Amino acid sequence: MKKLNIFFTLAIAALILIVSSCSKVLDKRDLTALQPDLVFGDSNLSVGYIDYVYNQNLPVWGGTSGTLADRSDESYGDNKYVEGSITIDDVTDFGTSLTATSSPWYKIRAINDCIERVEAGSISQTLKNAIKGQAYFFRAWRYFELVKLYGGVPLVLHTLPAVGDANKEAAMLPRNKTSECIAQIVSDLDSSALLLPGKWSSSNDWGRITSGAAKALKGRVLTYWASPEFNPTQLADRWEAAYQANTDAKTTLEANGFGLNPDYANMWYEEVNNPEAVFVTGYNNSSDDQFKKNNPFDNPTRPKVAGGSGSSNQPVRELVDAYPMKDGKQPGSGIYAYNAQTFYNNRDPRFYATIAYNGCTWTLNGTEYPRFWFYYAEGSTYAPFTADSKETSPTNTGFFCRKAINPDLPVSAVPYCGTDWMEIRFAEVLLNLAEAACGTNRLSEAYTLLEAIRKRAGIEEGADGLYGLQAGMSQSQMRDAILLERKIEFAFEGKRYWDMRRYKLFETVLNGKRRTGTTYTFQPSADIPTHDDFLAVRDNITLDSAYNNNMLLQPKEMDSYDINWQSNYYFFGLPQASLDNNPSLEQTTGWPNGTFDPLQ
Repeated sequence: MKKLNIFFTLAIAALILIVSSCSKVLDKRDLTALQPDLVFGDSNLSVGYIDYVYNQNLPVWGGTSGTLADRSDESYGDNKYVEGSITIDDVTDFGTSLTATSSPWYKIRAINDCIERVEAGSISQTLKNAIKGQAYFFRAWRYFELVKLYGGVPLVLHTLPAVGDANKEAAMLPRNKTSECIAQIVSDLDSSALLLPGKWSSSNDWGRITSGAAKALKGRVLTYWASPEFNPTQLADRWEAAYQANTDAKTTLEANGFGLNPDYANMWYEEVNNPEAVFVTGYNNSSDDQFKKNNPFDNPTRPKVAGGSGSSNQPVRELVDAYPMKDGKQPGSGIYAYNAQTFYNNRDPRFYATIAYNGCTWTLNGTEYPRFWFYYAEGSTYAPFTADSKETSPTNTGFFCRKAINPDLPVSAVPYCGTDWMEIRFAEVLLNLAEAACGTNRLSEAYTLLEAIRKRAGIEEGADGLYGLQAGMSQSQMRDAILLERKIEFAFEGKRYWDMRRYKLFETVLNGKRRTGTTYTFQPSADIPTHDDFLAVRDNITLDSAYNNNMLLQPKEMDSYDINWQSNYYFFGLPQASLDNNPSLEQTTGWPNGTFDPLQ
């Protein structure tokens, strides 16, 4: 069991449990309260405290907010973001309570408390440095998650007294400029990188933050800061800072054994010491309520027939069509012919690792299905999935997401999946660097980095050695190629929504449109006139024959209205309760009575 798969549920309760195992503490301490000198005077308690910080701040599958695929061009779903009806009270990540454990400010207070108190403790300086380094990382992480949504927020870098009217008034801090927040985030990550090892020596510490992870997050932060959402005038110094940070991250990570996992499809199932995993949230397969920390992605994504609910993360046709062919060219532009009827032929290998389509081969629950069928036999009735089962509603879009769906997991274990989440993969470090190289007009380096990603994916090299990339791209063409590569490489990993935000793509990519799916319906042919006849041969004839002769493919609108993303969503407004609690806060411009400029 991995060290960081199990965390303390409540900080105080956990520390009391640890304290209660120590007789000298029982003899000399009042266990109704835990004194700071006790916590940071004991190495086990100190590690327990930083583990609590991990438990409070590690992202879930898809990132802190989840995959958000239904708000992008990956999946679909009715929601206020695509409907265009968000109010200031709908986005609550800012928090309206300082005492709720889910509030970012509660979490930041715990981190600040850790940073301040650990130095005064009596544990070794080596352990102090390790704890502070991890705490600095998570303070930066917590603030960046707020800045991504709102721009500048109040910077609270010390624990604030909580009792008394004067202290309450002193805690009513105004919003710092976005530039000030970014500077503090970068400073914390620099401190973290200086204090942490490039790689932890024990496999029991797998999942702890490393200096490379701190540098990789810094690279991500500065890449966002240079992007059009935050940098509409494209200030060159921001791109240069992003380039230097991402170069440093790549160098540090490679020096410590990190790199691209050679197996794109199966890298999710390599847990301890996965070279791709730079910043990782560990999950386990425990069914014990006290200790379980189960992956929240697999169950709702996996088809019902394989033990999941199959209700989430269903790819839309727009994502399916975005994948290049296996020569790296877009459909219809390379050496491989493209036919919309047999769209699955000769695609980028990442297509088959991510998209499950009607009739595909798919191993689930340890069983290889030679053909995974989900078409309509007639009317609204789905065909039997196998001879002895019937699926009534397998997928609305006509596709499933198969990325990170463990093929060997038995049905009984599906609710307790332990597949880890990689918040930052090494591939992202390379693509962040490629983007910054493009932003600084180092196009040759951007080519090299994209080629490395495509080579790992299994795309053919081609006679020109460019893995399907267009030769002689301009800076704007390279930028578009990088964003497309990110869309493919990170499908359903919670990156596309944020890429669309920071490049302000919603208006051009989605607005006024409706995302689509595909329905498959059996149709008779001269050789196979009835569905019963088709059932008898469907697993033995070629898939092309089944599609060309017996499958009617029709488009299906997934949205019930035209998408209407609003321009003020790029920086959300603060909830009214937050403004009421702290009169020093300014509302974001673009929202009612907004005066705070998030671009400063």
